[in-house]
Amino acid sequence: MRLPISIFVSVSLFTAETTAALYLSSTYRSAGDRIWQGLTLLFTLVPSVLVQLTLTFIHRDLSRDRPLILLLHILQLGPIVRCLEAFCIYGSVGRVEEPYVSITRKKQMPRRGQSEEVERQVGQAEGKLFTHRAAFARTSVIQAFLGSAPQLTLQLYICVLQRGVSIGRGTLMVISLLSIVYGALRCNILAIKIKYDDYEVDVRPLAYICIFLWRSFEIATRVVVLVLFSSVLQLWVLPVVLLNFLVFFLYPWILFWMSHSPFPENIEKTLSRLGTTIVLCLLTFLYAGINMFCWSAVQVKLSDPDLINKSQNWYRMAVYYMLRFVENASLLLLWYIFKTDFYSDICAPLLVLQLLVAYAIGIFFMLVFYQFCHPCRRLFSSSMGQGFWDCSSLLCCMCNSTPSPIRTTGKAALEPPSPPCKEPPSDTYDDMPNDTTYDILNDTIYDSPNDMANTTDTGVHGDTGHTELCNA
Repeated sequence: MRLPISIFVSVSLFTAETTAALYLSSTYRSAGDRIWQGLTLLFTLVPSVLVQLTLTFIHRDLSRDRPLILLLHILQLGPIVRCLEAFCIYGSVGRVEEPYVSITRKKQMPRRGQSEEVERQVGQAEGKLFTHRAAFARTSVIQAFLGSAPQLTLQLYICVLQRGVSIGRGTLMVISLLSIVYGALRCNILAIKIKYDDYEVDVRPLAYICIFLWRSFEIATRVVVLVLFSSVLQLWVLPVVLLNFLVFFLYPWILFWMSHSPFPENIEKTLSRLGTTIVLCLLTFLYAGINMFCWSAVQVKLSDPDLINKSQNWYRMAVYYMLRFVENASLLLLWYIFKTDFYSDICAPLLVLQLLVAYAIGIFFMLVFYQFCHPCRRLFSSSMGQGFWDCSSLLCCMCNSTPSPIRTTGKAALEPPSPPCKEPPSDTYDDMPNDTTYDILNDTIYDSPNDMANTTDTGVHGDTGHTELCNA
């Protein structure tokens, strides 16, 4: 059984960021900056409350008689207590005989087209540790994108206005950036484990390094672009942020409405329809907060029983990064046009170029991760490079204008048009993309070779009849 290091890292970042934010807010109060003090406390306390509620919801403490745990959560000490509980469970493994053991079956990664299924016994202690790890993985994402990301943006904006970085503010900014990157990393790992739940997923250290570099460049560049734009066009930053947030908040609901699926009732048995709606709104709220700063590896799908889209959609990812790159470039261009003498000490063109190159480097590490370091890349139905290439070709075709009709002259123009002779279509099944989908609840891959063969035979006989008519 692995040591719960991820739980310790999550709690350490949570505690360090909360402590640094409280200290910085006290310095703002001493300096008389009430607005900065209020915003700093807001971006600290709101995610902290959401983290406590998430831990209580996952561990089902409301339906259990644990008043001390609930009191500690009210005092915002829940993550620390949960971390100590997880390490106590880890220390008790092997000392007490397990009265109940469950058996899990996981498939190994396919080798040479074959995948073996392995059975493993899971005791009660390991099951509890698994629940703790899952809970802290979700709270790390909440803390990162609903607390650390706005906090980092605010403190960097204050540094730009005051033209200086204090020790307290710099410490908080570094911790916030680490918290965001770690939350994005946990989001990637969580998405992999949800999509490929039937398989034993082994994430290599090189994959962690690629995700860390990818998310670091992507998030840092996005925050700097937003801060630069807001420093010269304060009135326009709010519409830009609200538009981004509303698009990603409403997008899952629009897809759910278009699918005509029934309202999800299996989230929690004790929740009413109103409670389920609130939980779904909070989920889409978090989804919008993630996509505000980076690509969300966990794609929300309200029509799915697990509320997660388990298919790998390269087109959506390609469109997101293309539009986000264009948006960042546009915001930097507007900053360059409307900048004042406040930025006379820096080389503006060089800064714009550095930010765009940094974002491109982040995309490069993302491509390296999905192409070479993804633990389940053997299960991909299509390569990521092919998906990006197809998306680029589709966008180019949409941008091209339709060809104008050819005007005929002379005798050819006077002759009546002859009926077109249909040629038998060539067998293009090899060129079609593989539309294989992976279902977590069922076993592996679904294809229909018999249906494809029947379709091919029917097409051949039908085309023969058409050819005979044309020859006649």
